[in-house]
Amino acid sequence: MKGSVLRKLFSRLRPYTPWLILTAAAAVLSVAGQILTPYFIGRAIDGLVYTLNAAGKRVIDFGIIYREFIFIAVCIAATVAGQLILTLSNNRIAYHVLASLRRDAFKKLTTLPLSYIDARPYGDVASVISADAEQFSDGLLLGFTQLFTGAATIVGVLVVMFVMRWEVALVVLLVTPLSLLAARFIASRTYRMFKAQAEARAAQTAFADEMIAGLKVVKAYTHEDENEEIFDGLNETLRKKSLLATFFSSTTNPVTRFVNSVVYALVALVGALLAIATAGTAAPFTVGDLTTFLSYSNQYTKPFNEISEVIAEFQNALACAARLFALIEEPSEPSDEGLPALENVKGAVELKNVRFSYSKERPLIEGMHFSVGAGKRIAIVGPTGCGKTTLINLLMRFYDVDEGSILVDGQDIRTVTRGSLRESFGMVLQETWLKTATVRENLCMGNPDATEEEMIKAARAAHAHGFILRLPKGYDTVLGEEGSLSEGQRQLLCIARVMLCRPPMLILDEATSSIDTRTERVVQDAFQKLMEGRTSFVVAHRLSTIKNADLILVMRAGNIIEQGTHEELLQRGGFYRELYEAQFEGN
Repeated sequence: MKGSVLRKLFSRLRPYTPWLILTAAAAVLSVAGQILTPYFIGRAIDGLVYTLNAAGKRVIDFGIIYREFIFIAVCIAATVAGQLILTLSNNRIAYHVLASLRRDAFKKLTTLPLSYIDARPYGDVASVISADAEQFSDGLLLGFTQLFTGAATIVGVLVVMFVMRWEVALVVLLVTPLSLLAARFIASRTYRMFKAQAEARAAQTAFADEMIAGLKVVKAYTHEDENEEIFDGLNETLRKKSLLATFFSSTTNPVTRFVNSVVYALVALVGALLAIATAGTAAPFTVGDLTTFLSYSNQYTKPFNEISEVIAEFQNALACAARLFALIEEPSEPSDEGLPALENVKGAVELKNVRFSYSKERPLIEGMHFSVGAGKRIAIVGPTGCGKTTLINLLMRFYDVDEGSILVDGQDIRTVTRGSLRESFGMVLQETWLKTATVRENLCMGNPDATEEEMIKAARAAHAHGFILRLPKGYDTVLGEEGSLSEGQRQLLCIARVMLCRPPMLILDEATSSIDTRTERVVQDAFQKLMEGRTSFVVAHRLSTIKNADLILVMRAGNIIEQGTHEELLQRGGFYRELYEAQFEGN
């Protein structure tokens, strides 16, 4: 699992190879300055050893010390410059990769079949793009910064120590595996813990998103206490998983620090013995050398601390990256590239032996067939769950049929582009959706080239012009920021949006459910004008609104059990008549 995620990550980094090279070069420059600084400090310390001049006085050659301090200043400047370049380069890589992942993830959302979205809480999907992406970026940024400098420091310090005094360097090298084994042991167990933490965080985000969206319903049914209990449970699960992942990953630091202390003590011991043993020889191990090696032992072991922390953070980043890549790699809707567009649509629609189900275990629509001519008005009625909305989803090709075919003007809708098919339908749903933008931008969403006069005419026809003018900036009011609307007003805007498009076919799914009776009567008149000459599918629960339909399809359990005009169906005395009489009983 981790291996595949790493391979995908490296493929994402490939376009930034020049920046990676720059990062490596900056790390080398920074580390070189850090490594050489203790060396020159040691030389300066040795320069403090006095000598006897010709007069027998003790003197110190401050020229040597000044020279070493100049070298030290140059090394420090190189370190600062390298760190600055390293930080800038790492930031560019990390945030560009993050932006590309978020862009690809959001783009994937636009191509995913609706079955993927319908099967998951919206908050969970949003958590992948926001929270998981952020966690991944943080881990990637930290990883690059510490990984390059850490690796360069370890290699550089070892080389310098072996060149200076291989005996002491060998002691450091022999103890190194303890840090590596400890870090590997802990890291191998933290990945699954951070993965569980990410999943728990997504579940909590999804629940919070669901509750915020339905807060009115929650308050209406006084479910606040129950939801608090559920949230507390999710919060407790996240707390436990976060605590477990953080605690286990945090043990790397004290473990590696203990090993570092052992290394420091051994270097001090061996170095002191070596200094005593080589005193007065041609190649003495001086106090300055011992100071340098003690600094090197800290420099050498410090990256193991940092890398162990990076590994723990990187496990979290990889767990989040796995969820991101899983979303990006979800199968998209089958491509319709190369298919012709649906043009010059008249509006004749035919269903031939259509079969469809959301799951194989629960069949829904079986063997549905009907045919309607262009410009006809078709009403779809039936009890809840009978398949009315499913039929709309199939007409719009939000889902594809399992068997059979749907024809528009004699063309199978699977043989034309989805975009051209959906542009041929105007759709007003029971659930309204308006984006955070001006009223003008919302109305012209389906017809960006509409003139001011056409937009206002559509708004007047939908009886939305009056309340739009009462908004703070009229048609330039930003919805959600400068003006709030009632549910009925939002639906009127959606109706006006479709009226502005004037498509050859219409789908009205309880389009006036949030409008008061007086306004509904006026809007129904507007719909009558809008539907003239257009094939219209009207999903209705209030049967009084569909008396004038050219064809009424009566559905039950996924099948059309009756079809005909209002009068014909009443005369048959079947299921439609039962629905009609039940609705108007007592009136």
